[in-house]
Amino acid sequence: MITEKQLKYAYYPGCVAKGACKELHGSTVAIAQKLGIELVELTKASCCGSGTFKETDELLEDTVNARNIALAEELKLPIMTQCSTCQGVLGRVNDKLQQNETRRNRVNEFLAPHHYEGNTEVLHLLWVMIRDYGLDRLKAKVERSLSQLKCASFYGCYLLRAQTVTRFDDPYKPESLENVFRTLGATPVYYDGRVQCCGWPISSYATNASFSMAGRHLTSAIAAGADCIVTPCPLCHLNLDSRQPEVEKVIGQKLGIPILHLPQLIGLAIGIAPDTLGLDRHIVSTKPVLRILNAI
Repeated sequence: MITEKQLKYAYYPGCVAKGACKELHGSTVAIAQKLGIELVELTKASCCGSGTFKETDELLEDTVNARNIALAEELKLPIMTQCSTCQGVLGRVNDKLQQNETRRNRVNEFLAPHHYEGNTEVLHLLWVMIRDYGLDRLKAKVERSLSQLKCASFYGCYLLRAQTVTRFDDPYKPESLENVFRTLGATPVYYDGRVQCCGWPISSYATNASFSMAGRHLTSAIAAGADCIVTPCPLCHLNLDSRQPEVEKVIGQKLGIPILHLPQLIGLAIGIAPDTLGLDRHIVSTKPVLRILNAI
């Protein structure tokens, strides 16, 4: 008898999953419990800065995130986040400080009583599912068939390209999400926008341009035959789901394509109830997906 490896992580939920996308936090916790993954939430961690700190003070970004990583090191655990922006920022800082002793020493001057050692990993939920949990093991947990569902991925920028030292997939031709889709029984849909920017970073000062970008990706996924888009990034989710009615006005076209968080799709496949996964919290109704899966 083969004993399954018990997985345990320092859980860094990020800000959006505890705010505008509470369903992301809830669905992450729900699938972790069902899959037997232990999450120890880093309740004293701070915002990663989502890439904005370094625009004016790169040392600030390094110090803030070195502290976040140090909190996990004190637990002797790798960090797991379900936010690709957090993954990109934390991972980039971790890569930099592991490689640069001078910078590491400089940052540690500000961290007392904590101390960054550079001896742990920063892992997105997607990487945890593929590398640590394993797709064969995940496949064995599937209880609800997704065989009639066609899923389009939307990776977001930070997950693929923020880190240059540690990379888990090809930054321009990734297959991680698509491999998860196949494992769960769904059919991957490929389209031009799946590795491009959603437009969120410019939404506050170039709104029409942001929504035009989002609209281009949404219409492309629809044209390719997708029933839904699945993203590992809550900021992408905000621009593609919560802003979708505004996107429709900018591009002059009705869309209505559901946008799912990655743990929601996994949760549906492993038999977790849609309400537990927060699928009733979305701006764009997820009922078309649930009808395909006979989950309502």
